[in-house]
Parts: sequence; C-alpha cells; structure tokens
Amino acid sequence: MSGFSCPLRVRWGEVDAQGVVFNPNYFAYADVAATEFFRAAGVLTDDHPDMAQSYVVDARASFRSSARFDDLLDMEVSLPRIGRSSYELRVDIRRDGQILTDVSLTYVRALEGRSEPLSDAYRAMLARVAAPD
Repeated sequence: MSGFSCPLRVRWGEVDAQGVVFNPNYFAYADVAATEFFRAAGVLTDDHPDMAQSYVVDARASFRSSARFDDLLDMEVSLPRIGRSSYELRVDIRRDGQILTDVSLTYVRALEGRSEPLSDAYRAMLARVAAPD
C-alpha cells in the first residue's frame, strides 16, 4: 500500500447505460487523487514553480474491473519514478481492496517548451507524502 490515499464516491452522472463507470472518468478520478496528493505535499502554491511548470505528457490506464454507481473507491497514489525533470504518479483505484484500474501519469517540468530540472526541495516534498515515516 502506498503512503497516500483518498476516497471518492461514484456519482450517477459518471456511469454509462450499463451502470458502470464510463472509462474516461478514471482519468478524472486520477486527477482528483493527484491534486489531493499535491495538496498533501504542500506544493499547490505559487511558491513552488516546479508544480506550476509541470505538465502531464503521458497518461495510461489498465482496466481490470468496473466500478458502479455509489461505489466508494479508494485511490492510492505512489511515486514510482522521479527523474531529472520528470516524474510518474501511479494511482491505483480500488474498491474493497481490489484494484479496478491503475492509472499512470507522467509529468515533466518545462519552461518555454524545454524541460527543466526539478528542484531538490520539490523532490523531497513529493517523496515525503509518497512514503511517510
């Protein structure tokens, strides 16, 4: 289990005619989880240019099972990779402990279209939330 998780309840407008979550909504769920992860890390302020200059450059999902209306989901966020100018967040979307979908989001820090190194302080803040004491 990762160091960070947050809950989300499936709303009626997120399910399709079969009563299951419409697949693109899992990316919206991952975005909610990533935002809460960044909030917990303390980087959602103007004081952290690394965050303001980070963009998702790749998003992938693996679907294993479906969530349904009113399911309570647990979104576990981990930081499997942090490089010089990019990092990956993985969001495991679970119901009752079972992984339904895992989403991988790759971010890169860029200025004027060119990648820039992440600061050591930013790396430390992300790592602290991903793997707390």
